[in-house]
Amino acid sequence: QWEEKDQIVAVFVVTFDTRSGNMVEWCLPHDVNLDGVEFKSMASGSHRIANDFIYFRKGSYFGLACFANMPVESELERGARMKSVGILSPSYTLLYRYMQFLENQVRHQLKCPGQYSPLEAFYEDKKAVLPQTGNGIVNACPTWSVTNINRCMHPEMKITHPAGCMSQFIQFFGEHIMVLWKFALLRKRLLIFSPPPVGVVCYRVYCLCCLANISIPGIGVSVPELRPFFYVNIADIPALETELSYVACTTEKIFEEKKELYDVYIDNQNVKTHRSHLQPLLRINAADKEKYRKLTEQRQLLLYSQEVDGDCTSNEEDLFILFFMELNNRIFQTLSEVAGSVDPTLTAEHMRAMGLDPQADHSFLMDLLEVYGLDITLVIDNLCCT
Repeated sequence: QWEEKDQIVAVFVVTFDTRSGNMVEWCLPHDVNLDGVEFKSMASGSHRIANDFIYFRKGSYFGLACFANMPVESELERGARMKSVGILSPSYTLLYRYMQFLENQVRHQLKCPGQYSPLEAFYEDKKAVLPQTGNGIVNACPTWSVTNINRCMHPEMKITHPAGCMSQFIQFFGEHIMVLWKFALLRKRLLIFSPPPVGVVCYRVYCLCCLANISIPGIGVSVPELRPFFYVNIADIPALETELSYVACTTEKIFEEKKELYDVYIDNQNVKTHRSHLQPLLRINAADKEKYRKLTEQRQLLLYSQEVDGDCTSNEEDLFILFFMELNNRIFQTLSEVAGSVDPTLTAEHMRAMGLDPQADHSFLMDLLEVYGLDITLVIDNLCCT
């Protein structure tokens, strides 16, 4: 079992001060740049909930913070003490390991403000010695781990959080997952709006990114990577303005008006786009229903085998990731073969073989050919487009 190294570059405590608002109360190392982290780790609207967790990006690092809100009999604090304890790391795939530790520490900070020794010890143990080169992978299991989730997949696909998130994602969006899959594969800018708590919505960001995996060498190298930004707020607008492709979530309704920042806006289960050429993709067609039926069928078979045979080796997360990866691979395998043939013409038969609807998925396929730079002529019912 190959394991990534623990690489914690910062640990911090954010507090809500009735006079100054959100502020970084304490951090290690003391000189680390945490500008904006006080807002990323305490989502706007958090005062209405008791606890939450938040994934976010800060420059080239990813963060995880656990928030808690405790009633106190203090006029100075206006009856509530709110804090977040968080960490920064170069990779988001291992952050879930520290969730329990951070939850315990934020409760500790609320009850005993200013006692930072457990956080100091944690940082000393985990602080990153970031290598100049190398992939930072060691062949050893970490000694300190809240959860051990075994993986048999590529390192970049390691699940980043507890099991069950993918099944929640499927249940939440239903067959609209097939609509989201198309937008993810087209590397669009996807923004999810939801009021707090934001933790479960950060998981949806991750699940959305999993829809676009392709494992065929050389495919997708020229297209922008679908990058998870996780939680964003108004301070992230300049960063989002420069992104060609991303998935993010926010609790701030103001984003909906800023149409230049996104292509697709997801308000809870309502998926919409203001871009007219993408609007046909919002309609679920017969081929989408068939793909969703297959996904549901595979899930039911898996749950049945787990129940009857006690099979614990395969799980829903793997099934979900592999279902979409195989779907994407089949599409791009077909497209590559057609593009490399003497007559690079794509027929209705090819479309059906890829699991697409020859008529209803026409505009999706046209966009796909353009985004991935594939030189193929599309011939469907004598309608010819290149």
